[in-house]
Amino acid sequence: QVQLVESGGGLVQPGGSLRLSCAASRSIFSGRAVDWYRQAPGKQRELVATSTTTGGTTYYINSVKGRFTTSRDNAKNTVYLQLNSLKPEYTAVYYCNVDVGSWEYWGQGTQVTVSS
Repeated sequence: QVQLVESGGGLVQPGGSLRLSCAASRSIFSGRAVDWYRQAPGKQRELVATSTTTGGTTYYINSVKGRFTTSRDNAKNTVYLQLNSLKPEYTAVYYCNVDVGSWEYWGQGTQVTVSS
């Protein structure tokens, strides 16, 4: 079994920044892509970005390009999502997700609220 724990969310003003963390209970991120999703109130969960195995970022939402960046520290079993220039429409619960063989693991999510 693997546990993923997200942290780093909070209340931030528009234009502010946050760094979200996704920590795994054991070493599973090395060699695996890790996805970041978000779910806004009343909306479906959507894929935001992927931390690739080479440490890069793949984006799935145009508006976050240049604002969000993923990074990882495999030695710490942690993947990060840096959120910059935040907008109110980015308010959501953010989740990390990783596939290990036939298993899919999710964290509990961390709330990001962008408001003045």
